[in-house]
Amino acid sequence: MSDAETQPPVIDTSKPHAARMYDWYLGGKDNYPVDWAAAEQVQALFPQVPELARANRQFMVRAARAVAELGVRQFLDIGTGIPTDPNLHQVVQAVAPESRIVYVDNDPIVLRHAQALLTSAPEGRTAYLQADVREPEKIIEAAREILDFDEPVALSMVALLHLVPDEYGALGLVRALLDPLPAGSCLVLSHATADTDPDTWNAVADVYRRGGTPVAVRSRAEFAAFLAGLDLLDPGIAFVSDWRPDAAGQRQGASLPLYAAVGRKP
Repeated sequence: MSDAETQPPVIDTSKPHAARMYDWYLGGKDNYPVDWAAAEQVQALFPQVPELARANRQFMVRAARAVAELGVRQFLDIGTGIPTDPNLHQVVQAVAPESRIVYVDNDPIVLRHAQALLTSAPEGRTAYLQADVREPEKIIEAAREILDFDEPVALSMVALLHLVPDEYGALGLVRALLDPLPAGSCLVLSHATADTDPDTWNAVADVYRRGGTPVAVRSRAEFAAFLAGLDLLDPGIAFVSDWRPDAAGQRQGASLPLYAAVGRKP
């Protein structure tokens, strides 16, 4: 796998895209009028969606740091999204500069920004692969060129699996990606849920579906199934704002409807 793909990306601006909508929630600039319109519909239904997106990014930072502090030095990040500071490699290489990271996404706009994901510390390495989560064999084969599968690897799938409905075999895809990883490897997950407000979140899911993006807002039990057989880091499964909150992530009031967890392979 090369450190960056070279073919020019083709970006479809005729329909909204989940990664660009997420970028809009975060206040980014890599989005288009069709994305604004869909994102504004979501925000009308759930006004806290920008806060939810920020909380998810803060969870990624806390979880990646926690895994790096366990001694994991290799990271496979699937569903990377549009680069947003800090990126995962910046977080983990601040703990251990020798860390190696493989980013994976199927979105052409992420490919356009791939160089922003390749600013590794000199002691480590980052690489980018354009692939879909539904291609686990391709992902694993390419990741082996960068990562040593005899040593623990952190598989990060943050805010991804709610875009992978059951008809795509979501649970099997996670297993296909996790099974080749050795003991001590970790799975980092966050996932939208309708448990707290089914009517609102089913309406939000419909906005995405009308734009052509499949969505599956799963229950706590369905989320837990992705983590079966793993040892969960404290505090186990929690709402994203409640997973080891730090001073920057403290929040008053109701928890945001995004489950989060980190599991370690025994």
